[in-house]
Parts: sequence; C-alpha cells; structure tokens
Amino acid sequence: MHTEDHIIRTIAVMTSGGDAPGMNAAIRAVVRRAISRGLKVYGIKRGWLGAVEGGEAITELDWASVGGILQRGGTILGTARCHQFMARDGRRQAAIHLYRLGIDALVVIGGDGSLTGAMILQEEWPELLKEAEALGAIDLPDGPIPPLRIVGLPGSIDNDTYGSDMSIGADTALHRIVTAADQLTSTASAHQRTFVIEVMGRNCGYLALASALASGSQWVIIPEEELDARWHQKMVRSLRRGRDAGRQHALVVMAEGARHPDGLPLEASTVKTILDKRVGETRVTVLGHVQRGGSPSAFDRILAMTLGAAAVDHLLDAKEDGTPVMMGLRENQVVATPLHEVIENSRRVVDLIDAGEYGKAMNLRGVSFQSQLNLLKTLTASEAKPETDRGNLLILTTGHDAPGMNQVVRVAARLAMNKGYRVLGALYGMEGLLQGQVRELGWMDVSGWAARGGSELGTGYYLLEEPDLPVLEDVLKSLEISAIVLVGGTSVYRSAHLIASRLDAYPGLAIPTILIPASINNNVPGTDFAVGADTALNNIIQAVDKIKDTAGANKRVFIVQVMGFHSGYLAILSGLASGAEDVFIPEEGISLKQIVEQVKKLRESFARGRRLSIIILNEMASPTYDVHMIQRIMSEEGGDLFDVRSIILGHIQRGGSPTPFDRILGARLAASAIEALTTLDWQETKVRVIGLRGNQVVSESINDALAEMAWPQERPKDQWFMRYLDLVRSLEI
Repeated sequence: MHTEDHIIRTIAVMTSGGDAPGMNAAIRAVVRRAISRGLKVYGIKRGWLGAVEGGEAITELDWASVGGILQRGGTILGTARCHQFMARDGRRQAAIHLYRLGIDALVVIGGDGSLTGAMILQEEWPELLKEAEALGAIDLPDGPIPPLRIVGLPGSIDNDTYGSDMSIGADTALHRIVTAADQLTSTASAHQRTFVIEVMGRNCGYLALASALASGSQWVIIPEEELDARWHQKMVRSLRRGRDAGRQHALVVMAEGARHPDGLPLEASTVKTILDKRVGETRVTVLGHVQRGGSPSAFDRILAMTLGAAAVDHLLDAKEDGTPVMMGLRENQVVATPLHEVIENSRRVVDLIDAGEYGKAMNLRGVSFQSQLNLLKTLTASEAKPETDRGNLLILTTGHDAPGMNQVVRVAARLAMNKGYRVLGALYGMEGLLQGQVRELGWMDVSGWAARGGSELGTGYYLLEEPDLPVLEDVLKSLEISAIVLVGGTSVYRSAHLIASRLDAYPGLAIPTILIPASINNNVPGTDFAVGADTALNNIIQAVDKIKDTAGANKRVFIVQVMGFHSGYLAILSGLASGAEDVFIPEEGISLKQIVEQVKKLRESFARGRRLSIIILNEMASPTYDVHMIQRIMSEEGGDLFDVRSIILGHIQRGGSPTPFDRILGARLAASAIEALTTLDWQETKVRVIGLRGNQVVSESINDALAEMAWPQERPKDQWFMRYLDLVRSLEI
C-alpha cells in the first residue's frame, strides 16, 4: 500500500499559541464535519503541551461535546506554551501519544509558531516513531509508516499569517479596537484631548491601520512604515492643523511593534510625551488583551466554520502526496497553501523589518494594505489641497438606509475635495434632490461621520419615473453638476438604469455617475458585499445569542424572522454564525412537507435531551407560511416536548454604528469611485457601478451590472453565499 493511499480514520484537533475569538467555531466545525464523514475525533487540550503530556489531555469528542460553544470567546481546548515540544524528546513523546490513539491526522488552529511545530512534527514523524519503537514505547507494523497528515488553520488576531486574507480572530479584535476608539472619541472631544491608542499586532500593522481607517483616527504608526528622523514633527504639524481647522480632539493609533527610525521599539509613552509638549493634554490607552476577548464577530464565526469544515474535507478528499497545508480565505474562496510556504512568507516580513528594509516589507503586505495607508493619510489632512478645479460633485444616499453610508459620504467628499471638486450633498435622497434640497459639504462638515449609523444626509425610497427626468435635468443644470456619486440599493440601480437609457432624450443627464452599493440585504449586482450587510448580520447574531440564552433555559424553539427581501444572504449567514437548526429562504421557498420534516427532527432531538433550537426565517421566504403560521404548526406538532416562540427582528437590523468591515468597505469603494471619476474614459458609458469582487475593487457599466440580476426577484443570478447553505444544515442535527 502506498503511503499516500493511507485511509484516515481518526483525527485530532488542537488550538495553540495565542487564543483568538472564533477558535471554538473552528473546533465545532472540525468535530462535526469529521463525525458526519465517519471519523473518530480527539481534542488535544492546551496545544502542544497536551500532546506531550498525553493521558487526559487528549480526549475523544462527540457531537454534543461542541454544542453551545459557537458564541464563546477563547478556546474550550485551551492553549499554552510548551518548551518541551521545542526539543526532539518532547516531540517524540507527543508522537507516541498520538500513535497509541491511532490518530492519522491533525488539525492545528494557531499562528505561524504553532504551524511551524506541526510541520516539524510531520517531517520527523517516521523517525520519531522508529525511535519510540526502539525504546519499547510502541510496536510498529511491517512496511512503510503512513505519514501524519497535517492541516493548519490561521488563528491569530494579528492577521499576520500568509496564505489567507484574514485570520481567525482578526475581525473580532478589530471590532474591540474600533468600539474602544469610538468611546474614547467622546471623552477626547469633551476635554479637547489627544488619545494615543496602542493595539496589538507585534510586527504586523493590520490592526492599527484598519482600526485607524475605520474609526476616523488622525494618525497611525505601524511597523511596516519607516519613520524618518523628523516623523514626530510631521505628526505634530498634522494634529495642530486639525485643531486650527476646528477639530476638537485627535486619536493616534499605534501598533505595539512600532519602531523608532533606528529600529528600536517605540513606546506609547514616548509619543505621549511629544504630544503633551507640542499639541496639548494627551492620554494613553493600551487595549491589551481586551482585544482577544468576548464573543466572536459574525465574520470570524463564518470564517472559522468554513475553514474547519474545509480542513476535514481536504484531509479526506485531496488527491495529493500528503503535503501539510493551511486552509485560508483568498479572494472570498477557500484555498490550500503548502505549510512551508505559509511559514516562510509569514516570517519574511519580520526579517525585512528587522533588517530595515521597510519598502520590501510593505510590498509583501500587498497592494490593499498600501492603498489603505495612502487613503488614511489623505483623509487625516485638515483641509483639501486640490491641483485643479473639476466643478461640482453631487453625492446622495437614496433608497433604504444602510450602516456605513456616512463613511462613504465622508470619504468620497474629502477625496473629491482633494481632487478639486466642490461637493454638494442632496438631502433625503432622490426625492429631496428633485425638490432642490441640496447643501454644500466642507472638509470638517463630515468629521466624525465614520462611526454614525443611518445617513446624515437623509435618505428615502423613491423610484425615478419618466416624468421626473426633465425635472432632474433642470436641477442638475442649475447646480452645474459635473459628476455624481449615488449610494444605495436596488432602487438606486433601477433609477440609474432609467437615466442611462434616456440620455438621448435628456442630454443634460449625461453626467459621469458612479453607483456605490449600500444595502443590508446584500441583494445587488456588481459586488460580493454591499455596504451595511455586515452590520446587519452582526446585529442579527447578537440578538440571536441573547435569544438562545432564554431558549436554552426553557426547552424552546425560536423562529427568528430576518430581513433580506428576496435574497437569502442574511438568513443563511446568520444561520451559520448563530448555529441555527435550519434556515428558510426565498431561493427555496417553504412547503408544508418541509415544516413537518423539521418538526420531526426537532421532536427526536428534544426527546434525546436537546434544550434549544433556532430557526432563521427570511421575511419573503413564503407568501403563505409566515412566521406566525409556522409557529402555530410547530407548537401543535411539538406537543409537550418543546415550546415554540417567534420574533421579528425588524429595523433593529439596520441600526447602530457600522462594523469595521462596513466602514473599511465604504472607504475603499468611495476612494475607488472618486478615482474612477477622474481617470476613466466616460465616453462610452455615463453610469457605472463600483463593487468588491473577492478582494479587488472593480467597476462595470450599469447595464452589465443589471444583466447579472434575476427579475422580478431583484437578486443576483449568481449568489456566492448559497454555497454555505449545506454547511448550515450539516453542522446541526
């Protein structure tokens, strides 16, 4: 038998290195996917230390072992440093314990240090077992020794692991930082103070840079950017200009791995001393381990479960030679990267920073990282510095409001001013524009908008019709508009399409127009994500987490109705992130048979001791079986085994401060929109859509975008999130 044909029957999962929110979600996915595919599963406690100790530190896990852990922070398996594993004797002891239990494969969740340990163990595995046999610890069968299969998952809040656009825990850490920054802004503004916020990140500036961009901070200091000898003078001048322009406070975000120009560590206290003397009263907040704590965000839960299930599938299905890999997310797709490549490239950035080769280190971080840094520098200026006069730019938010709209307007307005536009904002969307309700936006007018929900300009659902076009033409002509930025959902697409189709009749509407998708339903074409959808998703899972507490205390089934219109995005991903029993979506519809089958499964599981169940229902899943009818049917059929309650979350899904993801997405799309207005050839098409595909911002004509839509449902024909539907159902009983 060839070693690569060895059949895997038993796997083990461990978490190692620093804990990261979402690790429990990954454990849950690994365990349940493995069991559903006929494997025996062990959990190794305290990382490599548990592997070395053996005994009770390696315990078998079943389906119920990982129930109720999805929303918990930290890791149920624990983690610890293990100096013994660094020595060959320790690794041999770990190999003995794994071999005795028949463990064929290992899923390791952690950072580059943990993954390095896994790769070394895999390389030494045959020799370690031979040494163990020579010592009388184990007996080996005749023939070649099957390899220990290894799959790693990136678990690190620093987001410094090569091979994945995001690592498990990074998004949650970003939530913690941005929330703290928003709260500090209040007190900083009240006292006219400057705050220095030190965040984690070791040699990776991702958390500092992303949180600075998302929170509207005025300065950032990261390890990848070389500081010149007069860096502090530039910082002081920038903050002073902001004060002179009317800014009441300032936030400076710095990574814990920041360095002086000579390469030595730069302390937050040093930055404070400089600012105290030259800007004014300054305080330092070191967030520390609070960044690791608490319930994981929706993104981290989904990422962790996706990669966890993919790890098991890779072990069983991959046609390869058993090379250790890490599963990661690239361009919104799960990919496997050889482990040696992950480790080499992850460490290379650190080596370059240590050697003072900052340019090369920055290049390894990628174009997106560099563009965000450049964008932040432009946004943190106190005033515009245009080189040319480009006329008047009109910005309007229209359709239903979505969290993150204000960030879009803030970034678009400031970048447009910097390009030479005079910026006008339409009040209350398309309807307000038709009535001529417009005001000019200055640089400081949009200060502080990044953290605000809703729309400061106001919005409203209004579909343009043919009689509106001459009125709109007159308004735009009177305002001397030379470019337009539209922000909104499907109604904006339809209005924009009407304009584009009638330019011959109304030449005054032939103005370069960029449409930025913003909709909590995420049901618009031309982009994988619309601004606002991530915030709505997090609002849902936060509500469901609370519902689960009361459901579990009383043996209840809760049917939770969410928004989404004719798109199942919110239902499917909130179902996955909250551990729902099932989801009802408009793409499938609802039948009585489906409800009855669901009741049968619920009766069986509650009879075995289940205490709670969540079912997510899209608001448009069925015109007949609404939330109340489904509740009545399930209550009748459930008998005395469980109680059934329903809740309609409603507009709570739209509310609150936008998540870091939506703020950064809004900033990226707005920046690309202004760039497109000043660089693209607008002769062929006057209306374009800008969106995020994978990790790339792209643009296309409004006609091409609408060709991707399914009518009359008003949702894209190709919905990438539908691939998660089977995962939702396979991880539940």
